[in-house]
Amino acid sequence: MSQYILSIDQGTTSSRAILFDENGHARFTAQREFTQHFPKDGWVEHDPEEIWTTTLEVVNEALEKAELEQRKIAAIGITNQRETTVVWDRTNGKPIYNAIVWQDRRTAGYCESLRTRDMESIVISKTGLLLDPYFSGTKVNWILDNVDGARAIAENGQLLFGTIDCFLIWRLTDGKVHATDATNASRTLMFNIHQQDWDTELLEMLDIPESMLPDVRDCAADYGRTSQGLFGTEIPIAGVAGDQQAALIGQACFEPGMIKSTYGTGCFMILNTGEQALASSNRLLTTVGYRLDGKTTYALEGSIFVAGAAVQWLRDGIGIIDTAHQTEAMAESLDSNNGVYLVPAFTGLGAPHWDPDARGAIFGITRDTGPAELVRATLESVCYQTFDLLEAKRRDGLKPTRLRVDGGMVQNNWLCQFLADMLDIVVERPAVTETTALGAAYLAGLQVGLYSSLDDITQHWHAEREFDPAMESSRRNLLLADWHEAIIKVKTNG
Repeated sequence: MSQYILSIDQGTTSSRAILFDENGHARFTAQREFTQHFPKDGWVEHDPEEIWTTTLEVVNEALEKAELEQRKIAAIGITNQRETTVVWDRTNGKPIYNAIVWQDRRTAGYCESLRTRDMESIVISKTGLLLDPYFSGTKVNWILDNVDGARAIAENGQLLFGTIDCFLIWRLTDGKVHATDATNASRTLMFNIHQQDWDTELLEMLDIPESMLPDVRDCAADYGRTSQGLFGTEIPIAGVAGDQQAALIGQACFEPGMIKSTYGTGCFMILNTGEQALASSNRLLTTVGYRLDGKTTYALEGSIFVAGAAVQWLRDGIGIIDTAHQTEAMAESLDSNNGVYLVPAFTGLGAPHWDPDARGAIFGITRDTGPAELVRATLESVCYQTFDLLEAKRRDGLKPTRLRVDGGMVQNNWLCQFLADMLDIVVERPAVTETTALGAAYLAGLQVGLYSSLDDITQHWHAEREFDPAMESSRRNLLLADWHEAIIKVKTNG
């Protein structure tokens, strides 16, 4: 019987299940969006039970498809929105509070208080991260301090913490496995990326009991089997990686110096640095790229909080488009941006600015400004932000000449061409753009023997199209100068 790998891609706005064949081709996709909760300015939450329900729905839909085609599921790979934090009761598996999403900024004041105690240098040296609300550790601290009785029962060993992958593994195995992988652990503020273990000093700083923390495993490893009662059969969970690292794997960026950028809810650019955990002088993050067979590969990452989410805002927030697909033709309908710039700092600014209090703004509006200008400004903002990330890497001495892109937004040809023009490098779009889910599938396939090595996986990667830079440098420089003026206007930290 032919085999599929089932990839669970639990993202910020939807849960998806994708069936991949042994050649890395997506054969079936099921997807469910779920509710975004914004209880206060800068707060973003998800209902963990809704995440679980939508995950079960898409997995069951995928399993029905596999059964109809008489194909066996060889293994499950999981990839997830990183940093999003769930705390649940180990006795009944129920979350004690909503999941606090990676975009959430409620702990900005707490981060600043730690910074005034000179803790950031310790955090950077051990985790490669900055003291920012983005990461999981301060979110856990907030839950323990703000949910009635939480800290007391946590100190009694009754509460568990996990990122979304960990929560799903717990539920899928009926509480038998409390584990995460090294990539997700590296985003918590609690994990020493050099020693590859939870760090006692950081846990004391954040006042988090170690008993809450999951076991940390390789990205391709045994994460248990799904409970018999869920799907009627036990399926091995064999691969796990946070979404951006999964995309690095799905893009086959296995050699130092290779770089990819994923355009989903946010935008995340990761460069493989090999066995070296390179420190950035330009506020980029040093992180775990992947860990296989106990060997850690490091990466340098820049994170943009809002990319596709800005297009979602155009659709759901102000209603000027019905679908994201409309944006390509609307942007192409204009010869220029007509002086309109959007800074989508809806939940602050990420790398390299790291300003949690910045807020979005639109500049250059005139009486003639219409929906097309707003759409184009939104797409351009994603490319300008990517330029800022790449420029930070260049200032760190890295000189990438090609960029592999993926995610839902890169189906837009206008966006990809403008991106190549802004970055002044070749942009490569792969034949399979669902590289986040594909990376999780590759990891699961490695663990169960469908793939023999990373070289084997590399053979499956192919470019569907290349976009070459075609803009004159003088025009590029003018556009970027106006963008950087707009950035300065929204920043609160100068």
